[in-house]
Amino acid sequence: MPPLFHPTTVNGPFDDPGVYVDFLYERRAILFDLGDTTPLPPRKILRISDIFVSHTHVDHFIGFDRVLRICLGREKRLRLYGPPGFTDQVAHRLAGYTWNLVESYPTDFTVEATELTPGGGARTVEFRCRRQFAPENERWGRIAGGVILDEESFRVRVAFLDHGTPCLAFALEEKQHVNIRKNRLAEMGLPTGEWLRELKKAILRGARDDLPFRVWWREGGTVRERTYPLGELRERLAGIAPGQRVVYVTDAGLTPENGARIKELAREADYLFIETTFLHAEEERARQRSHLTARQAGELAREAGAARVVPFHFSPKYRGMEEMLRKELEEALF
Repeated sequence: MPPLFHPTTVNGPFDDPGVYVDFLYERRAILFDLGDTTPLPPRKILRISDIFVSHTHVDHFIGFDRVLRICLGREKRLRLYGPPGFTDQVAHRLAGYTWNLVESYPTDFTVEATELTPGGGARTVEFRCRRQFAPENERWGRIAGGVILDEESFRVRVAFLDHGTPCLAFALEEKQHVNIRKNRLAEMGLPTGEWLRELKKAILRGARDDLPFRVWWREGGTVRERTYPLGELRERLAGIAPGQRVVYVTDAGLTPENGARIKELAREADYLFIETTFLHAEEERARQRSHLTARQAGELAREAGAARVVPFHFSPKYRGMEEMLRKELEEALF
């Protein structure tokens, strides 16, 4: 079966950082960083369920207002995650507008903001449209193993990096990937359809083999169905493979601590999106600005064993010299 996650950068390599990850067969996406979102049409914005913000420098957070404007008037909950102080920053952004008419809206768009701490704490605050986005329902929790979002088929893990301010790196991890053998489908006389997604979910959550599972499809305007024990479908149709890993790393100079955390997070990643801000000839400037050079990004990716490396966040000073950055990174990969 095709991969579940389809990640793409939001902007060009010299523009605001951000990666949009679409979920195959689901009307859902997630977003890493919230810089300029102009290239994303409203239909893509409305698919987003979760946004993971590395830090709140302007090029990583200025897109909040556009996302807010597009989502207003929708019955939608949008979850955001960020570094220490993030919930208050979201509150201040929302408080910058006048909301005197929203009580009459037929929908109640809700923003849920969670700030993370290096010690494993998590503070969550809700902001509801009909309540004029006043902060409410504050709660504190703990995260274990760096996992900040844990769902049936995937999880998101965080690592704290140093950018002169706490900066978060993220890994999106599919727990397992269920491959459906299409030749076996044909042998059983079964069509593809929505039921396959439900089958994969049942397999991933470890449902028992004797569970009756309904297979259904439409044929000539009529709903057809058959029922099988889940174990039979699992044995005949499904193959289990390691899940995808998509890792996002930006705005962190190469210190021993940052390097170790990046390599651990990016270990065997299928996709590693990693900032490539300076040429290595400007290593000292990169250190002062707490950014990576192209060579450093390539070396970290090589040591982590990442399968595919996507560089981004190039310094504007290199416009017209993009290939020099890419070449330096590629040479460090081998």
